[in-house]
Order: sequence, then structure tokens, then C-alpha cells
Amino acid sequence: MLLSVAAVIAGFIFLVWGAERCVMGASATARNFGVSPLIIGLTIVGFGTSAPEMLVAGVASSEGNPGLAIGNALGSNITNIALVLGVTALVTTLTVGSNVVRREIPILLAVSLFAFWLMSDGVLSFIDGLLLIGGMLTMIALVVRLGIKSSNGEDPVESEFEEE
Repeated sequence: MLLSVAAVIAGFIFLVWGAERCVMGASATARNFGVSPLIIGLTIVGFGTSAPEMLVAGVASSEGNPGLAIGNALGSNITNIALVLGVTALVTTLTVGSNVVRREIPILLAVSLFAFWLMSDGVLSFIDGLLLIGGMLTMIALVVRLGIKSSNGEDPVESEFEEE
């Protein structure tokens, strides 16, 4: 029991250390490529934080436990929205007036409803998976396209935040 508690504490320490390194690396990547930090967060950091969920879902599915894979994906999204945003709001007030947020929330709702619709028949098929991944790739392409600096050197995403 003591070893398990020590492992959880050590894991948490490494998690905090890794999160700090992730933020520093993401910020440096944004600076080096001249891309908005928000775009890096929506793409690279988003993938990085989703990697454990993808691994758990893949292993669960391959071992014949698709319910765990689905529960993991849904639970992760609920936790990311409610807990992560909730804790962040406890630490500091979040301004939610940006056009970026007004674009992202409808997309989040649309993807959630689309996934619900695909699963409503009780089956999430190979084709359904392709549709979900295709939608994600389309969204990433649009977000990256928006975030790349325009020819005049002005970042359209950062300019939205400066206007607030």
C-alpha cells in the first residue's frame, strides 16, 4: 500500500514537471515558427495530452473492451471541460469573449453531437472512425490556416485577443 501511494505521488511530481516542460516547449515552438500560442495549444499540446487516452483506448479495444475505450474518451472530454476549466477559473479569471472561443465551442458541440449520432445505433464502425478522424484533420487544417501569420506579419488570432 505504501509503495502504491509513493508511486502515485512520484507520478504526480513527474506529471507537474512534464507539464511545465510541455508549456515551455509549446511556447518556444510558437515563437520559432511564428504561430500563435493558441494554435500550438489547439494542435500540438492537444495531441500530446490526448496521447495517453489514445493509448488506453487502443489497448482496451484490442483486448476486447470497447466500453472502456468509449468511456475513456467521453470521460476525458468531460474532465477536460469541467475540471480543467473549473480549476483554471479558480486560479484566475478567464476571459471568454474572443471570436476564437465563439468558433471553438460550436465546433466542440458539433463534434460531440456527431459522435453521439454515430454511436446512437450501438456501433462505432471503421467508417465512423474515418469520419471522426477526417473531421478532426479538417478542423486542425482550418485552425492552423487561421493561425499562420498573414503577409503583413500580423497574427489574426493574437489580434482578436488584443481587441478585447
